[in-house]
Amino acid sequence: MLKKKERFDKYVEILDTTLRDGEQTPGVAFTPLEKEQIVSSLLMKAHVDRIEIGSARISDGEKEALAAIIGKVDKKGGADRLEILGFVDGGKSIDWVCEVGGKVINLLCKGSEHHCRIQLKKEPQEHFDLVCREIEYALKRGLTVNVYLEDWSGGMRENFAYVYEITRRILEYPVARIMLPDTLGILTPEELSKYLDWMYSAFPGIRLDFHGHNDYGLVSSNSLAAVKMGINAIHTTVNGLGERTGNQSLCEIVALINDMSDRKTRVAEKQLFGLSRLVQTFSGKRVAWNAPIVGGDVFTQTCGVHADGDKKGNLYANDLLPERFSRKRNYALGKLSGKASIDKNLEMLGLDLEKNVREKLLKEIVRLGDKKKSVTPEDLPFIIADVLRQPMQEVIRFDKYAIHTQQGMAPFARIEINFKGRDLAAESHGDGGYDAFMKALRKALRLVDVKLPKLLDYEVRIPPGGATDALVGTTITWDTGERPMVTTGVDSDQLLAAMQATQKMINSLFGNKPATH
Repeated sequence: MLKKKERFDKYVEILDTTLRDGEQTPGVAFTPLEKEQIVSSLLMKAHVDRIEIGSARISDGEKEALAAIIGKVDKKGGADRLEILGFVDGGKSIDWVCEVGGKVINLLCKGSEHHCRIQLKKEPQEHFDLVCREIEYALKRGLTVNVYLEDWSGGMRENFAYVYEITRRILEYPVARIMLPDTLGILTPEELSKYLDWMYSAFPGIRLDFHGHNDYGLVSSNSLAAVKMGINAIHTTVNGLGERTGNQSLCEIVALINDMSDRKTRVAEKQLFGLSRLVQTFSGKRVAWNAPIVGGDVFTQTCGVHADGDKKGNLYANDLLPERFSRKRNYALGKLSGKASIDKNLEMLGLDLEKNVREKLLKEIVRLGDKKKSVTPEDLPFIIADVLRQPMQEVIRFDKYAIHTQQGMAPFARIEINFKGRDLAAESHGDGGYDAFMKALRKALRLVDVKLPKLLDYEVRIPPGGATDALVGTTITWDTGERPMVTTGVDSDQLLAAMQATQKMINSLFGNKPATH
């Protein structure tokens, strides 16, 4: 019999499969050390309930990596939270899982008659018998067994009798969970709810997981529907990684469960943004600017009317407050900005300007916005200085610099700068021209006890179809401790554009503010 678990538990379990299904994203392959870091962040920081860390019998390298991960987690008593996908292969996957120290196997079998007959070329009863033998052997080896019904959604559509029979056979054994994949992302919330009702009616007390895909953009709606039907667990990936359109995004379903149902998760919401950035870096797959919760612009208000409403009473804020996810709300500056947007940004910068100066400032920002120039809060002091016709003090000047890159030699930079009237010089090697420049710059500024912030992101943009002499826009994001600072530089030379952005950051952080009245 299935291990019983209440259908409507207060807490919905989260199984994250970034390291298994997420790694099936084209071009994504995590190193063993990256996998260890992701597991640590998921378990120890985000408090995800379970992790599917990989598949059996993939490679010797995968075997070593999973053994190392399980060994480290087992020392803290959490190895039963790590799960490995296994196959109906005569016990080979089961032996493999045992060899790496695994405690839980997620056995993959066919949840639709179509897959069974076409892919396996087997009669259903033959497949059922093989699955049962696999379960018997896994239990004999002391493993906890979960069972995936691959293409369950297709099976429910075409022949519920098949799904019923394979489930009935599985339930003759003390498996822990039945996992229900919408393998091709074909279900609607209404259809999923109906099928789950069939499953619960046919098998009272059954413990179910839902594993959704996003082909029609419905995965979050489907997962929420499953939660409202009493599902025990939802499968996720960080940033929605996965084949085709990806899997259920971890952060999205956590927020949905917590806000849109009468159930909760144990996931630490404040850790989700950092986790997203970590996986984004390791995977090389950037998150869309408007991705809920973790997108770069999702907590940025552009419309001046919205900024005014927030100023007067948070009229344009919903329950997804940025502070829940260790983020902050920003107010964009551009042609759509209004007085409230300006005031919000001046407040964040600690500036207090007279009304007539603010009006001039707004006109200048709108003018720049009409040229499609992005205006950041860090640009404000420079724009204000121009509006007041008072040049801002340049605290740093790059007087001389020579940056060399030569085959067979490490890039080298020699610089002479002036910082607040003091001449400084330094030189350094680096991994690239800009890295060498930054190391030399940090070395020079250490002479006057100035510490520069860490670089968080570096983005280069060239106009579409641009020639080799086209202008390059370099945008650098810096970690200033309170909130990220973004500075830009433009030049036909990519390195000089980056140097301009760096100079702008230093003047913003260490320069005098313009006169106020």
